[in-house]
Amino acid sequence: MTTIVYLHGFRSAPASIKAQRLHGAVDAMPAARRPRLHIPALTHGPAAAVAAVTHWVEAHVGDDRLTFVGSSLGGFYATHLAERFEARAVMINPAVNPARDLAPWIGIQTNLYTGEAFEVTAAHFGELAALAVPRISRPDRYLLLVETGDEVLDYREAVVHYGGAWQYVRGGGDHSYTDFEAQIPTILRFAGAAD
Repeated sequence: MTTIVYLHGFRSAPASIKAQRLHGAVDAMPAARRPRLHIPALTHGPAAAVAAVTHWVEAHVGDDRLTFVGSSLGGFYATHLAERFEARAVMINPAVNPARDLAPWIGIQTNLYTGEAFEVTAAHFGELAALAVPRISRPDRYLLLVETGDEVLDYREAVVHYGGAWQYVRGGGDHSYTDFEAQIPTILRFAGAAD
């Protein structure tokens, strides 16, 4: 069996557009080929978010083929978890150095989908630094999807960080990854869930 774990980004939630489009595509697959899809609501604390996903994987995945799919900060988490579980990972406009990039966001923030307020603290940056993967060990287990029009993160940083991985660099777009729906079949094939 194939299990896919989708990890949303900073200030996002399972109700995000990408999460829901992936959910819809998986639901539309024939039952015999349908992977198990888990879309957790990630807590704002990086260490706690990764610990919760780790616990779920250890409790539920077993010998399944496992692929993490992460958007933005979720891509950073997906990289850490893929290394930990020797799994595959698909990163969508991923954060490569969130301990640096999220620094301007310290303080009270609001989840864009739930309206929940939460606080980004200095301790969170230490947690992010501890989760960083300086170099991926098996580039063939990674698929990078970036758009050059990403207004939040520099796509070139991800291209270098995931050197040797499967990469699709698409011109234009933005941080939301405007071409996501068209890439779902590729994501599912990479995860081993489609022909």
